[in-house]
Amino acid sequence: MVSADMVAAAGGKPFLAANTLPSARSITGVDESDWDTIEELLKVWHDKMGGNVLRSLYYTAKERMRDFGIAIPEKIRTGYMAPVGWPAKAVRALSDLSAFEGFSVDGGSSEGLASDVGELFERNALDSVVSQTIVSAYTHSCAFLTISRDADGLAKVTPRSADWSSAIWDTYDNRIGSAMTITDADRDGTITGFNVWLADRVYVCRKKSGRWKATTLVTNYGRPNVIAFSYDPQLNRPFGRSRISRPLISLTDAAFRTIVRMEGNAEFYAAPKLWFLGLDRDALGSDKWTSLISAINAVSRDVDNNIPTLQQIQQASMQPHSDMLKTLAMMVASETSLPVNDLGITMDNPASAEAMAAAERKLSREADRQNRLFSRALKDVAGMALNLPVEELARITPVWAPTREISDAARADYYAKVAGVNSDFADSDIGLMKAGLTFGEIQSFRAYQQRKRAQDRIEQLQRQVTMSRQGGDVEQTEPSADIGRQAAASGNGAGPTDQQVSG
Repeated sequence: MVSADMVAAAGGKPFLAANTLPSARSITGVDESDWDTIEELLKVWHDKMGGNVLRSLYYTAKERMRDFGIAIPEKIRTGYMAPVGWPAKAVRALSDLSAFEGFSVDGGSSEGLASDVGELFERNALDSVVSQTIVSAYTHSCAFLTISRDADGLAKVTPRSADWSSAIWDTYDNRIGSAMTITDADRDGTITGFNVWLADRVYVCRKKSGRWKATTLVTNYGRPNVIAFSYDPQLNRPFGRSRISRPLISLTDAAFRTIVRMEGNAEFYAAPKLWFLGLDRDALGSDKWTSLISAINAVSRDVDNNIPTLQQIQQASMQPHSDMLKTLAMMVASETSLPVNDLGITMDNPASAEAMAAAERKLSREADRQNRLFSRALKDVAGMALNLPVEELARITPVWAPTREISDAARADYYAKVAGVNSDFADSDIGLMKAGLTFGEIQSFRAYQQRKRAQDRIEQLQRQVTMSRQGGDVEQTEPSADIGRQAAASGNGAGPTDQQVSG
């Protein structure tokens, strides 16, 4: 089992006990042809568990100090908590640049597909779900979104962290071939439920009364309803890599030791190192601290009538520790593409505005690349959830907030210049986004335009009705001999207008 102070990010539950997973052959209800696949999924999760737990510890700053046992006193080493949050900074600095705002659909916001996609987004709170999934992916290299159906048959999108999941990549089809997601565990980390996602079915495995039993849900989708969110996927690593890399872990350990050594060095400033030459060991008594801080102190001559001499040893400088910490911070900045200032280090020669912008641009370029990868994953999620054909799926585009901050003046200048030579750009969604409006603000603006057009149309029809009725009143002022004939003509003329308004 695991200690109670090790709490994972997933659901606030403890780290899972690996020895509580069953073998596929011991689960009632699993088809024999799927035994090997399930066994491989369980093995993948078990093999990756150590690395996932380690990165969770570094993300939450609960790692143990890796001491060399040379210069750090035992009391300081055992009583010091992790003071460096660089791993979490590396994850959050990049994930904060990936703000999912919704789906844009070609054809207008009032079209049926747009309505279905908008309902999927709101019902599953995808803006929040995607944000959490990205943080988990950057921490463990990947995370997953599963698509299932609730009791009403509506699509349910659920985020899954890698420390509670495993998957096998299908190289031929370039997608996930099978996956396993742990769904429940008790407070001691004992696993009590997990799902196995296969091409055409899902095994819902639960432990009851000490026995494992599986329920089969047929999907007939042709692929597992699981989508991966990966950081920097490559051909040899389709599930990507973690932002908390091995170099970052090593640099964090070095910074941990450096700060603890600084703490030990600072203790000598509180208690200066004094040497009394020619003084008996017991002359100061047992309470030496009181003797050091007293305003007036005196010592007597020794047995040979000699006066003891006092010497104070110069304290070791803390400058080497500070210099080492700065060096480590610069190496972390190089590893993570973070500006050095974001790591809590102020350089002697501050960087210029251009240099800071260039450093931030490195991170924003990486965020742009990741957002393109996440967009493909989100389109797959929408396609599975709504069972969309390829031609309908091609009309959907995930929308992300800009990764760079641009001044309002620069945006207004760009918008005015482009709209001046292309009038269609001014009222397009792209133009409004370039002007600085968020996706939600653009949707509100489009809804306002639609209401305004409807109101203008109603007012136009009202004016037409009013003018038609006024025309009938004028005709009735003619001689009485023609009143009946004119009234009938007026009634026949007004009828179509009234019918048009009511329709």
